[in-house]
Amino acid sequence: METSAGSRATTVTAWDLPTRLCHWLLLALIVSAWVSVEYSESLDDELLVWHRWNGLAILTLLVWRILWGFVGSQTSRFGNFSSHLLRAVRFGRDVIANRAPRYFGHNPLGWLMVMALILALFAQAAFGLFAVDDNDLTGGPLYRLLDEAGNKFATRWHHRIFEYVLLPLASVHIVANLYYTIVKREPLIQAMLTGEKPVGDYADIDEGSAVVVKSPLLRAFVCLVAAKLIVFGSIFAIGGTLF
Repeated sequence: METSAGSRATTVTAWDLPTRLCHWLLLALIVSAWVSVEYSESLDDELLVWHRWNGLAILTLLVWRILWGFVGSQTSRFGNFSSHLLRAVRFGRDVIANRAPRYFGHNPLGWLMVMALILALFAQAAFGLFAVDDNDLTGGPLYRLLDEAGNKFATRWHHRIFEYVLLPLASVHIVANLYYTIVKREPLIQAMLTGEKPVGDYADIDEGSAVVVKSPLLRAFVCLVAAKLIVFGSIFAIGGTLF
């Protein structure tokens, strides 16, 4: 919370550090995964080792985000999914009528976008576990569990979800954030960098700042260890191999 001498606070905490790190790290990993495929020959990585580690890291981070959605700070929690859907319908109606309230965390449509992105990334990563590369030189950790037809099916959908689902969703997400930041003058992007938002009236918080859990970094680390155990433990438990 920022203050100046003799004045009230001008900003309050909106996002905890683990949530912000997850957001930007996930973005970096997605870009890195794309680069590792598009430029694999230039990187002398024909076996796509970099890409496969990126995929496992993304999957681990997604599992972490699901866990954090239940044990993280106030604005990071998922809450009631059906409630999000109902609020999203009402919020969309208010946006059209130009009377939409401001939200401290994600607005209802923003929550739907977050859920859609997580589901799309999960689906793409899951298909990637069974996919094979174009030259059949290597495959995901679980590709040996399927026959050739199954591998080709998984590979096809691994690419399709990225091109026809994930990229459009990400584009809408970016445009919406730029619109709110530039046109509506709501510092959504800055808040995900600093964790702070200006003091004001918000529909999802009564007063003060968001409730941040005690020892967020320690709690986040425990969730990360659990996420790694879930991802890698599941791969080994059903007979997969890393490389």
